[in-house]
Formats: sequence, structure tokens, C-alpha cells
Amino acid sequence: MVDHRPSVIFVMGSTASGKTALACKAYDTLDVELINVDSVQVYQGMDVGSAKLSEQELAQYPHHLIDIRKPSEAYNASAFRDDAVSLIKAIHQRGKTPLFVGGTMLYFKALLEGVAQLPEADASVRKALLDEAEKQGWPALHQQLEQIDPTSAQRIKPKDGQRLQRALEVFRQTGETLTSFFQAQQDQRLDYPLLQIGLSPFSRTVLHERINERFDFMMQAGFLNEVERLRANPENHLDLPAFRSAGYKQLWKHLDGVYDLTQAVEKSKAITRQLAKRQVTWLRGWSNELQLMDTDQPMHQKQALALMSDFVHR
Repeated sequence: MVDHRPSVIFVMGSTASGKTALACKAYDTLDVELINVDSVQVYQGMDVGSAKLSEQELAQYPHHLIDIRKPSEAYNASAFRDDAVSLIKAIHQRGKTPLFVGGTMLYFKALLEGVAQLPEADASVRKALLDEAEKQGWPALHQQLEQIDPTSAQRIKPKDGQRLQRALEVFRQTGETLTSFFQAQQDQRLDYPLLQIGLSPFSRTVLHERINERFDFMMQAGFLNEVERLRANPENHLDLPAFRSAGYKQLWKHLDGVYDLTQAVEKSKAITRQLAKRQVTWLRGWSNELQLMDTDQPMHQKQALALMSDFVHR
């Protein structure tokens, strides 16, 4: 039976896999609105190093959730999910299909599965639990957990101190069990017909070559100058989450005199390759619903567009 509810499309993939190009093609041919799922492109002024489209390209292919924060301002998976859910509703009201595109897999996961809104750790509660564990042992605390949250107790082993501590900590801070928080997360699961397309070169050698070429292009396009401008802003500092991303941290350290430029570039490329490896691992373990495509195959874009067209017009 065909589900006629308004739908959602995911285009996810590894670094340098052609996600943006595919999304822009879809924008040209389908009634979609594009939503950025890149945790660096949300930040203003972080353009070259995040492979953000130019102003002219964004005018032609507008994306939601680009340039919505200063690098000094916090943004995370939970904030992304809140923004994304609001956008889905607004885009559906306009009679269009939301197309999420990017490589931040944690954001896709948060939107798909929800986010458990756990409280921040409380140092005094944590210390009290550690003191109890030292006197009574973790198995005794596991018995406490069995009384208040048998579901979590079944999942957590009596000697797993770290997870036991967190489960008891949450209950003592809020009066709610860890299981209830996870149940609330389940209730947030994305409930729309969903097409998920994953892109990556299946050849690791090809992927690494594309990463190296793209980073060299970024350097030619002024990546170092961009980092220099960001570093000169007194609001910015290297410990901010925005600057943990590949390239920014290494070039900043070059400007601090920690690395020479060649070292900074090579370290940036190596870290980007590690990121791509994690992204590919996420994709391969994602779900049976994911349509994973080898971007080395010349017909992959045409096949992906056909899938999207059939899905939107079903």
C-alpha cells in the first residue's frame, strides 16, 4: 500500500563523495528544499575549509542551516534536530519535499532516532556515587539500579562502573530512570516516508586521492587566509567545537608556530582520511533502508535522481 504522507529525503555520504552536486541536481529537477547536514557549514566565516558553496551558488541553490551560528556559539545534534523538525513541517506546508544533504552522520542519526535529553553531570552526585562504590562495591550499586530501573540493570553489568554511575546519577538528579529518557527518545523517531541515499567511492584509494586533491584546492582557494581571519577574532579560540574540524585546527597551530605549513597540510589530509573512514563505517552499518551507491560508477547520479523522482512522485 502506497504511503501518501509527505516525505523526506536523506543524501548522506563520505567527504568528497559528490553529495552536494547530487542535491543541486535534485533541486534543478524536483520540488525540493535543501537542508545542510554539515556541522561546520553551520558556522559563519568557515567557508573554504568546509567546502561551502559560494554566495553565488547558494543564491542559485539555497540551503537551510548554513551560516546560522558564529564559530563562538554552540551548536550540536540536539539543536540540529530541533531546527530540522521545524523545517520539515514548514517545507511540507509549502508543498515541497525536504532534502537533507551532508556528511555529519551524528546529525542524521539524531533526526532519525531522536535525542535522549539527559541532564549534565553533577559533580556532587557523582562524588557521592563514587564514595558509595568504594565502600560497598559496584555490585551493591547494581542492586540499587535493579530496584529503580530493572531494564537498565539487565543491560548494564554489575562491574561496569562507568555506565552504572551514569544510570544512577540520572535518577538521583531527575527522579526519572535512564529507561524513561530512552523511551522519550524513541517517541521522537522521524515518522515520515523516508528515502535514504548514501554516497561513497567504494575504492579507498580513489577516496584518498579525492580528499588530497580537494584539500590542495582549498589551500589554493585561500584556506590559510580564512583561518588567519578567524584566529584574529578575539571571540574565537582553538578550544571551541567549531575548530575541531579537519584543517582548521592544524592550520591554526601552524599560525601559532607549532607546525610548519607542510606538516599542517599533511596532518589535515590524514585527519580528513580518518573522518572519511568513520563516515564509510557509519554508512555500511546504517540500515537496510539505505541505498548505498558507489560514486565511481558513472551512472550513480542518474540512478539516484531516478530513485528520488520515483519516491517524490509515488
